[in-house]
Amino acid sequence: MNYHLAKFVASYAQADQVPVSIRPEISFVGRSNVGKSSLMNKVFSRKDLVKVSQKPGCTQNINFFNVGEVDFVDLPGYGYAKVSKAEMGRWRPLVEGYFKQDRRFALCVSLIDIRHEVSDLDKQMIGFLQSHEIPFMIAFTKADKLSSKSKVRAQVATLCKQLAAAGDVVVLPVSSLKGDGIADLRSLIDDAIAQA
Repeated sequence: MNYHLAKFVASYAQADQVPVSIRPEISFVGRSNVGKSSLMNKVFSRKDLVKVSQKPGCTQNINFFNVGEVDFVDLPGYGYAKVSKAEMGRWRPLVEGYFKQDRRFALCVSLIDIRHEVSDLDKQMIGFLQSHEIPFMIAFTKADKLSSKSKVRAQVATLCKQLAAAGDVVVLPVSSLKGDGIADLRSLIDDAIAQA
């Protein structure tokens, strides 16, 4: 798949506005400020296709991107964000509403910041994906912020223990800044699409 050909398709403010699923979908979900937009841009080999902001909560709708016969879905971040409580309250039914639809879920990339302990919201998101039998993997973002590969490995092991309920789920440390793990992430996406 030529990820560089990614293009923005549409943005939806409500889950019931999202059109019927006709292609395999790769979705990205995680806490606000986890680096979701930056990671998607790196996967696409683009600098600014997916809107990036220093302010948490930049993604406020369900945003669709397309690469050939595959749709990529950028979901609103959960947790801390510099927006109103009313706006944050709109996001949960938006994300849950998307995942509860009958869609062609090929893979959900669940993002967790490698520098911090796994939050209760992260655990809830993982539990939600499991309970709805949505195929997913975990990408530990911002791996470049740790000083060595050995520290990355140690932190991945620590976080996996905190996510014991995730079982045999594939985990991958990634860096949007240095590109670490991006080729592996693309391979996992390609494999998921082939099986969808």
